[in-house]
Amino acid sequence: MAESVAIPSTMKGVYLPGDRRCEIRATAIPQPGPDQVLVQTRASALCGSDLRSIYRPKVHKTGAEGYLGVIAGHEPCGVIVKRGEGVLDAWKEGTRVVVYHIQGCGSCHQCRMGLYISCEAPERKAYGWQRNGGHGEYILVDVQSLVRLPEPLTYLDGSIIACGLGTAYAACSRAQVSGRDRVLITGLGPVGLGAALLAQRMGAKVLGIEFDSERVAFARKIGIESFECVKGQSDEDGDVKAAVAWSDGQGVDVAIDCSGAASARLTGLKAARSWGRVVFVGEGGGVAFDVSNVVIHKSLSVYGSWVCSIGQMEELVERLVWWDLHPEITVTHTFSIDEAERAYEIFDSGKTGKCAILYQAEKQKYRVEPL
Repeated sequence: MAESVAIPSTMKGVYLPGDRRCEIRATAIPQPGPDQVLVQTRASALCGSDLRSIYRPKVHKTGAEGYLGVIAGHEPCGVIVKRGEGVLDAWKEGTRVVVYHIQGCGSCHQCRMGLYISCEAPERKAYGWQRNGGHGEYILVDVQSLVRLPEPLTYLDGSIIACGLGTAYAACSRAQVSGRDRVLITGLGPVGLGAALLAQRMGAKVLGIEFDSERVAFARKIGIESFECVKGQSDEDGDVKAAVAWSDGQGVDVAIDCSGAASARLTGLKAARSWGRVVFVGEGGGVAFDVSNVVIHKSLSVYGSWVCSIGQMEELVERLVWWDLHPEITVTHTFSIDEAERAYEIFDSGKTGKCAILYQAEKQKYRVEPL
């Protein structure tokens, strides 16, 4: 049965002007046009790319990661409360939805494959970057961007799927992770936690490495075997030796770097066994290595993985239900929209799991109890 929702005329929205500032402003609630719906936001997760490219910089970039002063947040999930002209009953009022965070042109080859992230047309817009995103009480969404959220997944689950877990799923899929594999995850922030949980459900044996002791402790609490990486130069290959020892001296079949740190990327390359697969997911920076010894002579396959397609996101939602996996167990902190400034300050510390803004009295349902 469709939910009946009274729609006010104005709402609160969170804006990120840069230089670690956060502003809450009142704005008019938009009306859906043709092939659009109005979604009442129930959860909007924070993402590391929001910190890296919007929250921290004093001057914002242009292009795909350019921020145009819109309502922030590109991991929204909620319920449809109003349809525009031409929207079919498949997306009727009351439908629970995840919002895929890129609106593509719809006509190019990449868009026709559902890879809106790779659209290069001027019409491409990212929610929370070039058009209003999920850090508002309502969000205007193109039908193209909608993914159904089935029960028993929660709205908080859906917000994590919208980008972070979708990114992790794309990386695991690119590496073809299966029960044959021993998988090393470097970096246990939100994407690394998601990649580890997904690789486990795909049947792999998983090890995580992380610089921050608090993140290591949290990863262990949610069932991920992990250890704190070596600090200092006493043994620059200490993490490599530990990962190889963990894999019975063979090296890991798959290494997925979710940190973006050069040292972690190099650890993954060196810890991978011959004919192994290495995936770079963490953004930024670079890495230098001896190509012959590290990659060519070991016949490694090295992949870059950005974001999943919308088809992969639908597939992920389906599998989470099969696996009885609620990604909201990776959440350590939730906030109301009025606490958005504090949310970003805490998330920026680099010591949390996933953080999210919740609306309409939503609560986190699935949480791992303290050890």
